[in-house]
Amino acid sequence: MITVTTDTFRLAQAFTISRGSRTEARVLTARITRDGVTGRGECVPYPRYGETTDSVAAQIAQLPPDIDRAALQSALPPGAARNAVDCALWDWEAKRSARRAWDIAGLAAPGPLGITYTLSLDTPAAMEAQARAHAHRPLLKIKLGTPDDMPRLEAVRRGAPQSRIIVDANEGWTAALYADLAPHLVRLGVALVEQPLPAGQDDMLAEIARPLPVCADESCHDRASLAGLRGKYDLVNLKLDKTGGLTEALATRDAARAMGFGLMVGCMVGSSLAIAPAVLLAQGAPYVDLDAPLLLAEDRAAALRIEGSTLYPPEPSLWG
Repeated sequence: MITVTTDTFRLAQAFTISRGSRTEARVLTARITRDGVTGRGECVPYPRYGETTDSVAAQIAQLPPDIDRAALQSALPPGAARNAVDCALWDWEAKRSARRAWDIAGLAAPGPLGITYTLSLDTPAAMEAQARAHAHRPLLKIKLGTPDDMPRLEAVRRGAPQSRIIVDANEGWTAALYADLAPHLVRLGVALVEQPLPAGQDDMLAEIARPLPVCADESCHDRASLAGLRGKYDLVNLKLDKTGGLTEALATRDAARAMGFGLMVGCMVGSSLAIAPAVLLAQGAPYVDLDAPLLLAEDRAAALRIEGSTLYPPEPSLWG
């Protein structure tokens, strides 16, 4: 049996990117119960990809109740619905066999991960205050993507002079604006820029100088998208809600590495249940953007342990 519920978690503060703001994380939880054992998976439907909680729940509802992970890969396209069910199946397999998910996947036991902390888009003064409050963190990610981003970036650098910085434009810049900004990003010590141009309008990245590494986010979904990124991007950001679950994410990670891409492992704004499977995916990745639990005012029971900027693997009671 597969059931789906909608769950809401309050955020510690409003979270803003170039496409809008939110004050809560609204997620779908898939539960698969077989042989007296229940596995759980979580997804975050994303309007950017045409998803709503209703549309994703409807996709899950049409699945056969006895579907397995192999059949699931062709039954649903990459996206939030497949992610929730795929991760629930991993969790169910682990609990039924009394093994950890990484053992079933043939992976080494995961270790702790150093993670980013994301500063949401705001006024320069507010972003400087955010940066100052988190200046002890080694890696900050800042949300930009407007025509007036330089004062914000300079303010964050003032607030956190020692932290490494990732800039995420969320498709918000034009090619001309990015070309103008790039030298200043380098001057201010930005480590990489994520998705500066809209997906589908990013061919210019292959033609202009890339003075700092560029990471694909909205342009990268699963293995099928990788070939079109060559020459334009240096890294890819893998998210379970884009790949459609851990099964495809692990395959995409291996394919991306084989093609020479660097890796970031990211997430939508969800609970610890959504992040737990990504801990397996993120082992060995140079950039781990799995800070969603830090943005919440409330979380799941048996939530992931985070100490400072160190994220620890999940306990079996949470997932896997």
